Amino acid sequence: MRLGIDVGGTNTDAVLVAGRTVLASAKRPTTDDVSSGIVNATRAVLDAAAVSPSAIEGVMIGTTHFVNALVERKGLLGVGVLRLAGAAGEALPPMSGWPSDLKRCIGAISFQLPGGYEFDGQENTAFNENAVRNAALELRRKGLQSVAISCVFAPINRSMEQRAAALVKEVAPEMSVTVSSALGRIGFLERENATILNAALSRMARHVMASFTSAFAEIGIHAPLFVSQNDGTLISADYAAQYPVLTLGSGPTNSMRGAAFLTGIQDAIVMDVGGTTTDIGALVNGFPRESSIAVNIGGVRTNFRMPDILSIGLGGGTRIHLDADGQLLEIGPDSVGYLLSKEAYLFGGSTLTASDIAVKAGHANFGNAGRVPDLKPGVMDQILARFRTMLEDGIDRMKTAAADVPVVLVGGGSVLVPNELKGASRVIRPEHASVANAVGAAISQVGAEVDRIVAYDNQDRATALQDVEREAAERAIAAGADARTVRLVDVEETFLSYMPGNTVQIRAKVVGDLAVGAA
Repeated sequence: MRLGIDVGGTNTDAVLVAGRTVLASAKRPTTDDVSSGIVNATRAVLDAAAVSPSAIEGVMIGTTHFVNALVERKGLLGVGVLRLAGAAGEALPPMSGWPSDLKRCIGAISFQLPGGYEFDGQENTAFNENAVRNAALELRRKGLQSVAISCVFAPINRSMEQRAAALVKEVAPEMSVTVSSALGRIGFLERENATILNAALSRMARHVMASFTSAFAEIGIHAPLFVSQNDGTLISADYAAQYPVLTLGSGPTNSMRGAAFLTGIQDAIVMDVGGTTTDIGALVNGFPRESSIAVNIGGVRTNFRMPDILSIGLGGGTRIHLDADGQLLEIGPDSVGYLLSKEAYLFGGSTLTASDIAVKAGHANFGNAGRVPDLKPGVMDQILARFRTMLEDGIDRMKTAAADVPVVLVGGGSVLVPNELKGASRVIRPEHASVANAVGAAISQVGAEVDRIVAYDNQDRATALQDVEREAAERAIAAGADARTVRLVDVEETFLSYMPGNTVQIRAKVVGDLAVGAA
């Protein structure tokens, strides 16, 4: 028995899943403190299924806490940055290109120190213990509570970062330390950015995970707690408390994993239609296709494992703009969002929304269609045609081949989507589609990824691939996976023609089932 929860900007969804069966679901408004909304949704779903809290064996939650904190610039710690790069890192200081307000909020103090590696693991500059120790002493004198340590090519060799972290803890045991090799991929600046963001969120992460645990304990649920991460897999609550940035993109991935579970389809286009936007992504082997470009979070470039998502401005609360003569001007992109139940004509308001159109056209049945004013002849057809065009264009942009593909609809706003779309071999509306995000959280597995640059001149290919896969498996097990179920789901091998010799970049991803009693 699993409890899956997804915290959205408007609603908090909860589901109970036993094996392959969704027993019950509940949708409750998201609250300012978030935890109250989670408690309300959890109690509602337990009551609906008549299930005792003690029957829950695992809790899986997707949360917007941390991405909201970055966007709103709230609750962030000041960060000390130790960059181990020697002269190679002097051209661009840490936090280059960051939004000025976020830089002021974090107020990072940085030190450019000797260290780092070349692409093949050779030392760039010798590590200097005294320089690291002196920098840590200076950060402690300035009262900083969090440190981000980044090293050139640290994913290839983590030893300098680990030595630096041990020295910081020796000098200032109370400081929270984040090392870049635990987070990002090869790209140095993006990986360093992710490390600084994680360090800034460290105090909040500990508080949020503790509040989740106490909230569930109040209900009587003492099962292990897991958190959805960016690539559609889970990490333990303890791991999330250490690395909160790994959870920033969990919302879309939960919906896509839920779509795969509810339909049994492993390869498809998924449309998650919410109140403000429609998020369109591609399922590949049951997991979201990952973005191949740098991901911007709160104005900062990172290289996380994030889903490749196209967001278009069409949702249940999207405003329909008409001119003085009642003719269509444009659709959105603004939305009434969570105020739909107050502002839409359906519910006694005075704003024409996409939901009003869907109900007036007979595609949905909620609210009071009689409250929606009549439109000029032909305007309804124009609006519905525009809906179709926006959605079909989105499908076309996300497809990688000309052939038609299955399209799975999830989210509460899926009533806006017609039953036939150009580019879709079929349009599927699974049961429990409105809470697919929470279903995706409930059924998720534990995963991990490793990114390495290897010279085949120095190491044979088979051994290199085995080493990368083994390290990914070790990370997955540390995050809560059952070692007996860990399997390789994706491996990329990119030959680097600009590097000397027979050099390749290997990226391996593994997943596994949750270990019994994990977390």
